[in-house]
Amino acid sequence: MSVFVDTSALLAVLDRADQDHSAAAAALRSLLGADEDLVTSNYVLVETFALVQSRLGLAAIRLLQHDLVPVLRVAWIDEEAHRAAVTALLAASRRRLSLVDCSSFETMRRSGITRAFAFDGHFPEQGVELVTA
Repeated sequence: MSVFVDTSALLAVLDRADQDHSAAAAALRSLLGADEDLVTSNYVLVETFALVQSRLGLAAIRLLQHDLVPVLRVAWIDEEAHRAAVTALLAASRRRLSLVDCSSFETMRRSGITRAFAFDGHFPEQGVELVTA
C-alpha cells in the first residue's frame, strides 16, 4: 500500500527540536519496516530542501538527500497536475493552503493514495488518513 510523504513529516524526522520528531522517527521506522511504498512529489522535495537548508543547514540537506530521498518514490508534477493544483488553490481561496499542499492532494488523487505521513492538518480535511506513529 502507498503512503504519501509530506514536507511536515520530513522536517519532523530531520529536526530533533521539532515537537513531532519522536513520533515522526517512530512512524518512519514503522513504515520502512512494513515495506510501505513511500511516495512524495518533486514539489514536496523542493519545499523540503528549501526549508531544511534555511532552518537546519547543509548537514541536514545531506541527510535528506542521502538517507531519506532514496527511500521515496518521486511523483513528478507535470503541467496538467500543476494546473489542477493551481485551480484547487484558487477555488479554496484560503491563505494558509499552499500550492504544494494542493499539488500533493492532486498527486494522491491521481495515484489512489488515501494515507499520508504528515503533520499538516490540511490532509485530514481532504479525507486523508494520517500515518504519524
